[in-house]
Amino acid sequence: MATIYKRPFSQFVKKQSKPFKARIEDEVKIVCTNPHSGELKVGDLSGIWIHKFKFKGQEYLIAYCFIEQQKSEQNDIEKFVQFVFYKIGLHENFYEDLKNYLKS
Repeated sequence: MATIYKRPFSQFVKKQSKPFKARIEDEVKIVCTNPHSGELKVGDLSGIWIHKFKFKGQEYLIAYCFIEQQKSEQNDIEKFVQFVFYKIGLHENFYEDLKNYLKS
């Protein structure tokens, strides 16, 4: 399993307090354990999953996608999953900012 953090995600996390960083880390583990825990978007954001969680009364969204690949070597099938975390933030302007980031 590989995890890639895009710049908007990393910059947001870098600016946060230690307890919030720990919570984000927990939420990332939840997503990596169960990739279908989020909601799959359609339209402009097709293929992007959104995982929601609350911290201190505010709802945060995490935008991610995952790619499943299978490798087979002499009857051994190994599943490889790659996660890409695009953005994290509050709901306000989240989807608009995400669309703009994905277009660039």
